[in-house]
Amino acid sequence: MGVGGTLEYISDLMSSGHNHKKKRKQLQTVDLKVRMDCDGCELKVKKAMSSLSGVKSVDINRKQQKVSVTGYVEANKVLKKAKSTGKKAEIWPYVPYNLVAQPYAVQAYDKKAPPGYVRKVENPSTGTVTRYEDPYTTMFSDDNPNACSVM
Repeated sequence: MGVGGTLEYISDLMSSGHNHKKKRKQLQTVDLKVRMDCDGCELKVKKAMSSLSGVKSVDINRKQQKVSVTGYVEANKVLKKAKSTGKKAEIWPYVPYNLVAQPYAVQAYDKKAPPGYVRKVENPSTGTVTRYEDPYTTMFSDDNPNACSVM
């Protein structure tokens, strides 16, 4: 700890007579999917997001229906504020398709996703994939110890 950190720590100890420690928010970016049709919708959402305390910037991409809020905010409060505008809103459900193990599984694939994105799925249930092995390729393989006996 530097001098500034030490002084801040001592100041916190002296000023708080009770053990209630104030929790500091981290600088983060919250991405939302918000249904916006026109410039008016976009302006309404931008004003609402900017009015939250701790917000540093609001970026809106209407084509992707994506709102990115950067600042000292909590995701659930940002989502609640977005829903208060009367628009349909949810936490951004998409990730780049190369980060998903099975991007074209039924749960992950979404036609409404922006190009290059699929829906974020925690555990995609793998369907029954049957793999057909040709018996003749393994019969004459170098890994098969009985390959010579067939010839």
